[in-house]
Amino acid sequence: MAKTEQMSGRKRDERIAGYVFSLPAVALLIAFLVVPIIYTVYYSVFQYQVMRPNDITFIGFENYHKLITDSDFWISLKNTFYFTIVVVPVQCALALILAMLVSKKFKGVAIFRTMYFSPQLTSMVVIAVLWTVLYNSNPNTGLINALLVNLGLEPINFLTNERTAMNSIIFMSAWQGAGYQMMIFLAGLQGIPRDQYEAASVDGATPWQQFWFVTIPNLKGTIKYVIMITMIQAMKLFTQPYVMTQGGPRNSTKTMVYYIYTQGFQKGNFGYACSVAAVFFVIVVAMSLILQKITSEE
Repeated sequence: MAKTEQMSGRKRDERIAGYVFSLPAVALLIAFLVVPIIYTVYYSVFQYQVMRPNDITFIGFENYHKLITDSDFWISLKNTFYFTIVVVPVQCALALILAMLVSKKFKGVAIFRTMYFSPQLTSMVVIAVLWTVLYNSNPNTGLINALLVNLGLEPINFLTNERTAMNSIIFMSAWQGAGYQMMIFLAGLQGIPRDQYEAASVDGATPWQQFWFVTIPNLKGTIKYVIMITMIQAMKLFTQPYVMTQGGPRNSTKTMVYYIYTQGFQKGNFGYACSVAAVFFVIVVAMSLILQKITSEE
């Protein structure tokens, strides 16, 4: 009886200790996620100009009605979807290829892992400024166009042409972000038992068959996680258009987060910016649930 009471007391102490240790994380989650969401939804039904903080008028769903008829909103939503649909498979595929390359045991492999991961250690602002210089349309200052001219080709207006601006940002973003996903895939690859590959090899499986029937099934959970976090990060695209193109040319790189920023902090339409943010939050959550349903294991 005494032993039972001692065990129950120990479990109670462990439960209390768990609550105490998780309290700071829960407090931060509420302060920096739950509260901002509540305030965003609250201010979305008000006419609130930042330059006139004392002039707040309740207007109901007028901001949402304006949002439906706002062409800039639909342009930014289209650009965000385009960026996400293209960059997610490209970046994930690149990360998986890099992970498979550096998962091999050879001399100097740690150097290659560091090289591929190093863009993650640099601020996105710095990366964006660097690639802006690389993309410069003037061959005298733009390194990529200088190379094209030396090869006898015409220079390309990477960031000043609406047909190439977003694709240029996609290429840069996939290069910058692949290192992080590479490390996640690398951890998954190292967890696959080697005897599975040996058994497949004995059965006469080609390297491609081993990849498709051994590697991919063992990485299902990892692939699902990587696709999910990459999609969420892609939907939040802001720094690259802000630094490299300012949403141009002709709004071809204006994304949802950039549009929220311009409405709330440049034009001062804080109430309308909150309504856009609220709708955007619902869209991201819905896409996450749909993606989770599609990629769920049977």
